Formats: sequence, structure tokens, C-alpha cells
Amino acid sequence: MASSSAFLLLAVMLFAFPGPVFGERIADIRNTRHNLSASGTGTVKATTETQVCVFCHTPHGATQGVTPLWNRQLSNQTYTPYTSSSLDANAIQGALDQPGGSSKLCLSCHDGTLAIGNVNVLDGRINQSINLSGTAPGGVMPPGAGTGTGFTRSLGSDLTNDHPISLNFTSPLAIRDGELRSVDANQRWPAGSGTVLGVRAPGYKPLLPLEPTGNGGTGQIQCATCHDPHIRETDISVGNQKFLRTNRFQEAPPAAAFSQANDIVCLACHDKNLASGAWAYSAHANPLVATQTYTASASTLREFPAALPVWKAACLNCHDTHTVQGARRLLREGTDSLAVPKAGGAPALEETCYACHTTAAQSAVTPATTVPDIRSDFQLARRMPIRTVDQASGTETHDIGGGFTDPGFVDCSGAANMCGRDFLEPRTKLGVGNLSNRHAECTDCHNPHRVVKFRSFNGNAGVIAGPPDAAGTHRHDDTAGYTHTNIASGVLRGSWGVEPIYGSASFQSLPSGYIVKRGDPGTSADTSVTAPYVTREYQVCLKCHSDYGFSDNNLYPAGNRPTLGFPGGTPANTNNLQQYTNVAKELQAPAAHKGEVTTGDSGAAPAYAASNHRSWHPVVDNTGRSGTLRGNGVDISARFRLPWSNAVGTQTMYCSDCHGSTVTSPTSGVPDGGENGKPWGPHGSNNNFILKGTWSSTTGTGEQATGACFKCHDYATYATRSDNRTGFFNADRGDLHTFHADKIGRMRCSWCHVAVPHGWKNKAFLVNLNDVGPEGGLPAGTQVRNNTTAGYTNGPYYLNAMLKIRTFRPSGQWTETSCGSAGAPGNGQSGRDWMRDSSENCQNPP
Repeated sequence: MASSSAFLLLAVMLFAFPGPVFGERIADIRNTRHNLSASGTGTVKATTETQVCVFCHTPHGATQGVTPLWNRQLSNQTYTPYTSSSLDANAIQGALDQPGGSSKLCLSCHDGTLAIGNVNVLDGRINQSINLSGTAPGGVMPPGAGTGTGFTRSLGSDLTNDHPISLNFTSPLAIRDGELRSVDANQRWPAGSGTVLGVRAPGYKPLLPLEPTGNGGTGQIQCATCHDPHIRETDISVGNQKFLRTNRFQEAPPAAAFSQANDIVCLACHDKNLASGAWAYSAHANPLVATQTYTASASTLREFPAALPVWKAACLNCHDTHTVQGARRLLREGTDSLAVPKAGGAPALEETCYACHTTAAQSAVTPATTVPDIRSDFQLARRMPIRTVDQASGTETHDIGGGFTDPGFVDCSGAANMCGRDFLEPRTKLGVGNLSNRHAECTDCHNPHRVVKFRSFNGNAGVIAGPPDAAGTHRHDDTAGYTHTNIASGVLRGSWGVEPIYGSASFQSLPSGYIVKRGDPGTSADTSVTAPYVTREYQVCLKCHSDYGFSDNNLYPAGNRPTLGFPGGTPANTNNLQQYTNVAKELQAPAAHKGEVTTGDSGAAPAYAASNHRSWHPVVDNTGRSGTLRGNGVDISARFRLPWSNAVGTQTMYCSDCHGSTVTSPTSGVPDGGENGKPWGPHGSNNNFILKGTWSSTTGTGEQATGACFKCHDYATYATRSDNRTGFFNADRGDLHTFHADKIGRMRCSWCHVAVPHGWKNKAFLVNLNDVGPEGGLPAGTQVRNNTTAGYTNGPYYLNAMLKIRTFRPSGQWTETSCGSAGAPGNGQSGRDWMRDSSENCQNPP
């Protein structure tokens, strides 16, 4: 590990969670399922034949050119090899060859095409057939009860759902992948010894043997690299070991170097710890976090030992080397099949996660109360398009890995790209140039190998060793003095995203570019926005919700942005919105626009620049507008709910403070029932736009409990006839929210404020119908709602809007004459005359 604290914690964990003594594996084929003689212990065995070895070996008449003295014919079957965009071997050696080496021997039984009892020689007679019971018709390998669950005995000829074999394990492969242990020039790891992985040679007998190809000493992964068909595990407490040469389960917390006694076999090749202990401290591997155990039924289905803890299941929580047909990346139960257990189907990555992240009644683990129930959120009325049927392509489009280049952003085609490790996808998969590729999958936002149960992605200033926090989501509470941030939480550790680059402060301008953020932070304490890895939640969101993930010609309505209305999504024309907006453009927080200032580059027409500036919800950065500044010398911080009222103007926030499942709790959107075991994030909601509360043209008076705005803004201040002071104030009338609520009898947020409140060209998100410009498809400074009392609706930003501003005023200094028509083609009136008596009056707004 890279720090002394990490070493100390690891030592504590090893002491606190000692594994059983490494189960002794002995050569005892007679007591394994590979004993097909009449004395065999399995369901497939001979009716009379008592010889044990004859089913595979013969000293005479062996299949020519095949070792070791193989007593069977090899299948002539043509196989479909494993392939994946994240399989770097495909880029280095091309499509995997047909299975070779010892794998062909295994497949002569396990592909289900040849009768198991057919041998070359039996008692001196050639081409004999031994009578067996328990076989499938034709005497072939039976499919077995586990065929659809990842425990397939009859592998078949389609190997796309099986761990790749006949794959060259080389240093270039390890370098390109980034999470494989690198072998040396003599095909040995550790270098110079070959004690764990390598090609056998005089004096070297590695635990996991690569098979030489005769091509420059290259070693290949074959079935026999991981399996030895002759061995038996003598410690029955460790469960069915599947003839593996080392552990099927994790027996102690993983460390930087592979341990034969402690580590699951996968870690011998796949170095998920890197230099930082990333996997060791992840929420799926940390014994202090992954304490849940598998239920009896789930254990039986997976052939796990009873009450196996999640941390010991390790890689097998999510993967199986021989998984259900149709799944990708060896994901366990990773298809949309409705059968239990699954049988075939189309790829569905989320189904793997749902094995645990679901209701207590459906979960494979117990207790499920500390495992967020994500599945239920994705079944709500409004949800991300995680199901294949919700996606325009009709297939699972999500596809990480190398082999692509996005000019100016990332090159995933190089010799050390490590794009599969970081779960990167090309922009075309996000929707650039092909909107039908738009999708949402669990690993778009989360890296399950790196997530940690800490409030911050970097734990405690770069130290992820130690007791976990109460939740892996960001802190959000009403403690006095607590100030909120936008630092990415533990569940986002190691994911990838983008940081927008802004060349102009104007609301009408797109970001000038994006910086891709990727990689595991290791023990770095750096949480700055300039760090090379994800440090902010919005960076994850913006890779899809900006022109990094779709084309945008910056005109409204734009023809290149994704549309609303997919199944389960917010219906088209909700709030007169037809297309998604460019959130990166909206959320910009220009330093020169912080505070109460006058600017000329907000995107508003020049005539409306005085006392005006951009506004934004502080997702990317704070506003610099304190409670006192907002109140023109009087602190109005109490107009916000906690924690926002603690330090107005200095705090930042998350996308998931507003977007997520419906909440009724009093503290600004914290999941109902608390955070530990409850989802915090924009997975699904019963409200449009996956908001935690309602937002429409009626949001305002009467929506104290449900309105999205009132999770943070004090309802009594804005929507009722209160005496509380806000920035909308003058000395004659007092607070003008209160004044208007009293005169009209109700308030609606969208009368005066923009309908997409990420960020805006005017201060305080105020609409100005004297200045509708490119955001409404019109020239800057166009006056609308002329000589009519009807509200103005023009998506995405105007929703039943009423307000015309002639002159912007500093907060707390508004006057009657600040509002009204700017002149023709409007009626030209202002103040009370305009609001009450004119052809554009607001006496009874809709």
C-alpha cells in the first residue's frame, strides 16, 4: 500500500478477519465429479465400468498429437469465442483463436457435442462406448440444474458468456489493460520467480500455469490455468471449489501482492488494488462494509457456502466465469430473462446489481436494509432509461473499453489507454452523432471496483483506511454551522466524467471544451476541480447532460439535442419542454458575476445590463451572494432552509440535492428513512424530471410539502402572505413577495422565474419578457406578451411567465417603475398602472 496508515489498517483487518487455513487441495480424482466410473460421486457415471482414468487417458492409442495421452477424439465444433470492447487482447492479437491447448480437451466433454462415454481405447479395443447413466440424449454432457445461473457444466459452442481462453497473457496486454499483473520476458509473475503465474520451465512451477504456444515463449490462458480436474478440496467449509487451483472465495482482506492463502483466484491475474488498495477498501470488498451474508436460497443457487459474507464472495458477487448465456463481461444474471434462475435473454447490466440492490424480499443478501434499494427507484414513474426497452436503440448500448479515439478528449486506442479499467465510453455511445445511443447503466455513474462507504470520494483527506462513514453518500443535515459542498461522494469514487471549459460568460455561449476526468485517486488528498480524476458529482452528470454527450448548435429549438418522451421518461411538452437542455452551459458560475455586480456579458441584451448579472444554482461553484448582500445590508439567510441558511453564498450543492426519488423529509431532500440503505441519486422519481418534488406552472402557493423549490427555499416566505424579508424588497411596500401574495391571493414561481433553474442570463433567475432572445429563438431584446393578460410560454425557459423588467435593481432596492413594458410593441406602461390596469395587467394571472 502507498501509506503507513493503509498498512496499519490492513494489518488490523487481517487480524480481525482471519480466514481459515488455506484448504488443502489434494490429487484425489476418485472423489471428484470427474470420476465417471461406477464408483463416482456425481450424477453422471458408468453403469459397470470401474476404471477411473480411462475416460480421459490411455497409455496406448491416444489421440495423435494431443497430450497428456488423451483417450478421446477432439470436437470438430466451431466455437464463438468471447469478445468485448474492454477485452484488450482483441486489440493486440485480434479476434481470439478457436480454443486450443488443454482447453480443447476440456471441451471434448463440456461442449455437449460428443458422447462422454466414447473413448479411443478400452481394454485394448478401439473406438469403444462406455455405458453411462445421467447423461443427456446422445450420451452427451447434461445441462445440469445450474445451466442458466452461471454454473454451466455443458458450456456449448457459444463461449461468449465464458471466460476467454487461448488468450496471450503478455506485458503489452497488462500495460494496455492497467489492472493485469505484468509478466516478465520469460512469462513469469512475480518477475524472476513465476511462483504465481507463468509458463512452466525447469525449476519453475507456477500456481497458475500459462500454456506455451511455441511462438516466442508466449503463454496463454487456458482452462487448465485456473482449473485442475484431478484435485479435491479437503476443507468442506469453503464450499464447492470448482476444481480451482486456488481459492474460489476471498479468505482475508486483499493486499497489494497476491496471496495464495487469502485471495480469490481472480486476483492472481486481475490486480484491482493498484497501488492504493482501491479494491481492498471498496464497499464490495471491505469486511467493515460488505458484512451482509447470502441467504440460504441464494447460496444454494450459487453453490456458495452457507451464510457467505459479501466481502468473501468478492468478484463472484457480480461475475461468474461461466455465466448465463446473453450476459456481457461475465456478469452474473446479467440478462433481461424473467426466468428464475435466468435462462438466456438480452444483456441487462442492471440485473446483476439488482441481485442485492433491491427490496429485502428479493435481495440475495441479508440484512438488506443497509444495501440501497436501487431497483425500486428504477421502477418509479419517471426514471433514467436503464431498461433496454426504455432506450431508443432497443439494445444495451453501454459499451466501455478501448479501441476508439475522441479527438481532443481521449485516445482509447493507444498502448497504455486503460480505458476499460476506467469504464470510459466513446462520445458516440453517449449520443454524439447518434441520439439513439443515449442510455443509462449503473456503471455509467459508478465504478463498483472503487466505490467506498465514505462521505467524500477520498475518504479522510486521501486515507480510505479506517472505519467507514454512516453512508457513502454526501453529508447533508441541519446541524448548526454545517456548510454544504459539491465534493463527489464515496459512491462516485473512481467513476469518470468531464469538466467544462468556459470561454465566455454569456448564457448564450456553449463551453469551449471539456476535460475528461478519470482514474482512481489512490491516496491523494487533492479534491480540487483541477485534479485528473473525478472530484465533483456534476462532472459525472455532465458527460451526458451537455454537448459532450450530444450535438448542440446552441439555437432554440435545437435539432441536435435529445428529446423528452422515452418510455418511463418525462413526457414531451411537460412544461412546454421538448428537448433536454445543455446543463453545462446553464450551470456556469463566472467569477466576475459573483456577488451583487453589474456585468455586460451575461447574455442579456445590453439595455438590461445595469445591476444585472448571471445567476446559477451553486452546483459548479458558489454564488458569492451572502444573506446580507441579498438583503441590501439586512441578513436574510433565514429565507433558506438548513443547511443552506448556515453560510449563504459560500456553499455549493449537488445535482442530487434536487434530482432523486420523491422525499417528504423536512431536511432539504434527504431520502425518506435516512441515507444508509436508501438511494440518494437521480435514479427515478414519481415527479417529472426525476425531481424530489413537483415543478410545473402551478408550483407555488399550496405546494408546501410537494414543491421542489421548497426543499431548500422557505415556503412561508415566498408563497404565502408572510412578513419575512427577501431580496425582492423596497422601503415603501416592504417585502414584495409578501405584497404580491396578499394582492393576488396566490403565488406561482414561474410567473417571474425561469422554468429551467440551473442557471440563467438574469439575476435571481428572473425572466424579462422585454428581453427574450436566442434562448427563445428570437433576436436579443425582443419584447413578448404584448397587450395581453395571458402568460408567455416558450420552452424551455419560459413557462406561463408574466414579468417584464424595465430596469434591474440591486437586491432590496426594487421599485414599482422597475417593472413594465419597455415600449412598443408592448403597451409602454410601467409600475402600478402596468401591473393593475393595463392591457398586460397581472390582476388575475393564470
